Amino acid sequence: MNTDRHPTRQHILDVGYQLIVEKGFTRVGLSQLLTHAGVPKGSFYHYFKSKEQFGEALITEYFANYQQRLDALFSESGMNGYEKLMHYWQKWIEVNDGTCSNQRCLVVKLSGEVSDLSDAMRLSLLDGASRIIALIARCIEEGMEDGSIQVKDSHVAANQLYYLWIGASLMSKLSQNTDGMSQAWLSTKHLLKGNTAF
Repeated sequence: MNTDRHPTRQHILDVGYQLIVEKGFTRVGLSQLLTHAGVPKGSFYHYFKSKEQFGEALITEYFANYQQRLDALFSESGMNGYEKLMHYWQKWIEVNDGTCSNQRCLVVKLSGEVSDLSDAMRLSLLDGASRIIALIARCIEEGMEDGSIQVKDSHVAANQLYYLWIGASLMSKLSQNTDGMSQAWLSTKHLLKGNTAF
């Protein structure tokens, strides 16, 4: 994967992100992307061999930025593990209004769309999600150590919670409201407090 931080490459990724999270990967053609970015086709192919490789780079960058934000959140002092996780889920609700209008839900937008379209993009999404789940598991372990979280297995719990919230986000997108995430919030509180066995 090209990690070049050249401004033109970054500009293409930034514009592409806005278009794809709004319209989807398949509905954004290369000509549309180039027009919005204001760059010639040669500039695109200088940095990306194909639209698929561009999609991989977009996903990789998205998760790198997401991981940085999550690292910062989970490093905040003054909160126990449970409080950090509930703060994370609260932020999840705040930035997902059920419509994707806030340009944040790339995973929900792309997971179903590209899984059959591109194995490389599917694996990039899976790798990124796995790294986020690992961070959640570490925070759960912190909560287990400080006594604020009661689960049997941090990794199983982290997987279950991430799946719960991805599913809730998808249903919120379908229903155009945050009811699914409100239910996920309540379920998360119960799960982390040991009301359901892992």
